[in-house]
Amino acid sequence: MDGEIFKMSQREKENIIAQTVKNYGGKLLSFIRPKVNNSEDAEDILQEVWYQFSNLTNISEIVNVSAWLYTVSRNKITDSYRKKKTENLEDFVYEDEDGTFSIKDILLLDDSENPELLAFREEVWKALFSALDELPEKQKLVFTEHEIEGKKLQEIADEQGENLKTIISRKNYAIKHLRKRMTVLYKDLNS
Repeated sequence: MDGEIFKMSQREKENIIAQTVKNYGGKLLSFIRPKVNNSEDAEDILQEVWYQFSNLTNISEIVNVSAWLYTVSRNKITDSYRKKKTENLEDFVYEDEDGTFSIKDILLLDDSENPELLAFREEVWKALFSALDELPEKQKLVFTEHEIEGKKLQEIADEQGENLKTIISRKNYAIKHLRKRMTVLYKDLNS
């Protein structure tokens, strides 16, 4: 009998979560998106909000779900600012006399007719992979799966059986290391 009550309350909790996601998903994303760097960051923050919401033990006791969701969203946005993190390859920027390019732009350019650009791109790839090889395996895996393979951070967390915050932390450590190592390359290229 106790098992049936637990299942019923779990089912009720799942229904509340599903209805809340349906009612507030788009609104929260619209609220978060203008306050962060890109859509991917907004989606990651929204996933963190849903994760926190789904892990509440007293979900039915929340008096004002809307206020709770927006408060948690604001806190997550603030947390992302405090971390002062760079999570994407787009944030690595190279500047020359012709303009500014992100590392991602450079790595993905079609440069088949420009030998200088081809050599530059090869140098960037070499430096990136060399720096990646210096990372602990778990940090390297998170970075490559997120940035190169395009997987969502939540998807990586689920696949690895890890907490989303752990995955985000690993990615941040990887980014800090790569930024430090790639800065040397930028200085060399700009001199």
